[in-house]
Amino acid sequence: MGKKLKVGVFFGGKSAEHEISINSARSIIKNLNRDKYNVVAIAVDREGRFYTNKSAILKHMPVAGDMLVETAEIAEADSVNIVNICKQIDVAFPVLHGPFGEDGCIQGIFRYFNVPFSGPDVLGSAVAMDKDIAKRLLVSAGIPTARNAVFYRHERALIDYERLCLELGPILFVKPANLGSSVGISKVKSPEDFVSALEEAFLYDNKILVEEFIKAREIECAVLGNEDPKASMLGEIMVNSSFYSYSAKYCDKDGAKMIIPAQLPADVSDNIRQLAIKIFRTLCCEGMARVDFFITDDFRVFVNEINTIPGFTDESSMYPKLWEASGLSYEKLLDNLLELAMARHTRNAKLRAIPKITA
Repeated sequence: MGKKLKVGVFFGGKSAEHEISINSARSIIKNLNRDKYNVVAIAVDREGRFYTNKSAILKHMPVAGDMLVETAEIAEADSVNIVNICKQIDVAFPVLHGPFGEDGCIQGIFRYFNVPFSGPDVLGSAVAMDKDIAKRLLVSAGIPTARNAVFYRHERALIDYERLCLELGPILFVKPANLGSSVGISKVKSPEDFVSALEEAFLYDNKILVEEFIKAREIECAVLGNEDPKASMLGEIMVNSSFYSYSAKYCDKDGAKMIIPAQLPADVSDNIRQLAIKIFRTLCCEGMARVDFFITDDFRVFVNEINTIPGFTDESSMYPKLWEASGLSYEKLLDNLLELAMARHTRNAKLRAIPKITA
């Protein structure tokens, strides 16, 4: 057997999805094959400091203590510079959900310091995270999305609830443009709800979306690959609350359940799977993403959003569950993601860095 790859699993982070990231990383670290990989746990606290030494992780992020079994150390007493981390790992596996981890920030660091990494590159990460920019690209590609209006913080005084209801309908969703896990999202049915929804959304971002409500089923598809991406079978989220909120996802064990495979006609499923691949390519994604759809009773399909670092718990996250149901185990899924990371790195290394000079 050849030399083991040293895999740095980055978790925690500065976003509101800090705790979710820890849970995802816990499953990834547990399932990485130790015959193939030396695994380094790299904790990122809420201020953006990096910790690789086990005692430092336990000190600053004690909830992550159970993750450190069978992980290798990078010998540093306390917080460590990201440059030093990049010098000591062979490949990065960022599982930093949300801003500063899923939006191209950490991916740019890896690119700069020549470290292979899983998931989309800088551009795909950035455009997929920003719901406004993603929608613009999808609409330009002829892919249907929910109608919406976009507002920046400085435009807040111009936001007119009655006008939005006339344009988008009597039920609205208000959400931050750059966040995941339904953090900061509100379902609005009254002027009073709207005021508090704006307050909530602007807590997390300087740009927000106000979207129409679509009465529909929530269908999800996992995509995997670089130049030739594949789509998994489909899953459905059955929600027992007003919408698939943060609480329904992570706090209420009865808030929602996954149905795999989704019960849809074969031709409808095939069309959605092909659409998921088209969306993946339109948004310049590579490696992995989970694409979320709305599908109405008459089988009209709308894109909800795309997640480039989807939830990764082996017990309750849709992305690995969909691939498991499609015949790819959690461990093999991790292998594939790391292979895709290395393949892209090899491909990019062949690019010319300086112009060819001719006489």
